[in-house]
Amino acid sequence: YETADVQAMADAGAFSETLEELDGDTAFALYRLSGAGLSREDLTDCAVLRSAGATCEEGAVLVFSSADQAETAAAALKDYVQNQIGENEDYRPAEIPKLEAAIVEQRENTVLLAVASDPEAARSAVE
Repeated sequence: YETADVQAMADAGAFSETLEELDGDTAFALYRLSGAGLSREDLTDCAVLRSAGATCEEGAVLVFSSADQAETAAAALKDYVQNQIGENEDYRPAEIPKLEAAIVEQRENTVLLAVASDPEAARSAVE
């Protein structure tokens, strides 16, 4: 995946609202990558768009130094999505189907995360 894929998903209408850009430090903390055993230096590049809070929608491409690190991060992102489901079941039940349809995939040293109102649009934007 490439960092430009995040904007491509937004341009394709995958998200129901305009999302805010996050920097690498914020993304590293948000996705709890240190808890997965990664260091901040392992995350060499990223593009992250995330809802300011109205929805659970977000899109991210994280680039790591190695495929092993990306594999570790993909597992951490799957845990993150599961945590989001638990935290939002009562608070924002309408968002749960988006979280359950979340795309978390690794390609070589990159990881894609998409929590979208239109997962098909997100998928086609990155294929």
